[in-house]
Amino acid sequence: MAKQQIERVKGTRDLLPEDMVKRRYVFERIREVFEVYGFKEILTPTFEYTKLFQLRSGEEVVKQLYAFKDKGGRDVSLRPDLTSSVARLFVNKFQNAPKPVKWYYITNMFRYEEPQSGRLREFWQAGVELIGSPNIEADAEVIALMIESYLSTGLKDFTLNIGDRILLDEFAKMLGVKDDIGLMRLIDKKDKMSREEFIEALKDFGLNDDAIEKVFSLIELKGKPDEVLPKAYELFTSKEAKEELKKIEELFELLKAYGVYDYALIDFGIARGFDYYTSIVFEAIAENDLGIGSIGGGGRYDNLIEVFGGKPTPATGFAIGIERLIPILESKGLLPNLRLSSDVLVVYIGKELEIKKKVIEITQMLRKERIKAEYELQGRKLRKALEYADKVEIPLVIILGKRDLAEGKATIRDMISGEQKSIEIEKIAKEVKEMLA
Repeated sequence: MAKQQIERVKGTRDLLPEDMVKRRYVFERIREVFEVYGFKEILTPTFEYTKLFQLRSGEEVVKQLYAFKDKGGRDVSLRPDLTSSVARLFVNKFQNAPKPVKWYYITNMFRYEEPQSGRLREFWQAGVELIGSPNIEADAEVIALMIESYLSTGLKDFTLNIGDRILLDEFAKMLGVKDDIGLMRLIDKKDKMSREEFIEALKDFGLNDDAIEKVFSLIELKGKPDEVLPKAYELFTSKEAKEELKKIEELFELLKAYGVYDYALIDFGIARGFDYYTSIVFEAIAENDLGIGSIGGGGRYDNLIEVFGGKPTPATGFAIGIERLIPILESKGLLPNLRLSSDVLVVYIGKELEIKKKVIEITQMLRKERIKAEYELQGRKLRKALEYADKVEIPLVIILGKRDLAEGKATIRDMISGEQKSIEIEKIAKEVKEMLA
């Protein structure tokens, strides 16, 4: 039978050690911030009943899912995000839990989309869900947390743009548009269209030139509250819209108290893609030359728990796109020099069993002190072993020969300076720690 080489699946990645060390660094920075804000980690199943996602977004969503029948004939799908799964978990077991429920996750998702820059079919997100508070303080909490999460990775050149779905609903009513969801989706895609294409699409909603001008007035409402809100109060006339604008005023005042006001902007042209958002929505944008747009987003979804059979429960949250964030951090030189190699390679001279056993004992002694250590497994001569250590950037080599063993000592070689010293075996771990410090 002829051997066949199998390629990886389209839209996926093989993550090598040099990729994983960067990801782990970013995950740890973000995780630290999530936890100081009082969020607790959860993880839901990789697949759910397809009905969960259909209830949220309708039958059309199946085209964007990895949906299939399992061996029992059940319709299941790989999770495209975690918000639906979190809402399902909350309804199943936590409706009577003390509020707010504050959960976070860092895990992989799956969407059947055409791969492009920053978009894969398997991708990772870091996100939070805050369930149980209807107050603007909850929106401020998750927005501040998202901003601080980016800052923890070293990213500073970004903005968090804040919009409001209620205002877009009110705007659609003002224009007499019945398909408000369709209009929101169009507005959300405006940056991917030319002005002419956008205008033609707006005409398909039955909008005349005057209404189209009002749409442009809306999407140009972008900036700090003192610049934007006076114009917004002129544009929006309904009582509900004005109440929502007051809420946004308060939100930005709270962001001042969090110390993150400088990173936040109003952008009433944001709709966000998911239909379940009900009020405040937001997305993060970082300047880059990689063709990457939003690096994360979220918003309030006060109706989703009820859609999944729960009691009416307010909620808000966000997700950070890891596949988008890390390339931007790399392009800006914001990731530290993360060494992959072990700290120490222990090498033996000779073939005697006693020497090999002592080398293993020394290696284990170092490992128990949480020093990253490996020993010469290939049976190479000393020169070749040193060449290997140099090639893989192991900074220290411990050499043990027959004479060393007899004296209860070993030689430590600094691979950078070339200096080496003889030291008693029981003092090796202490000496290695000092040399690595």
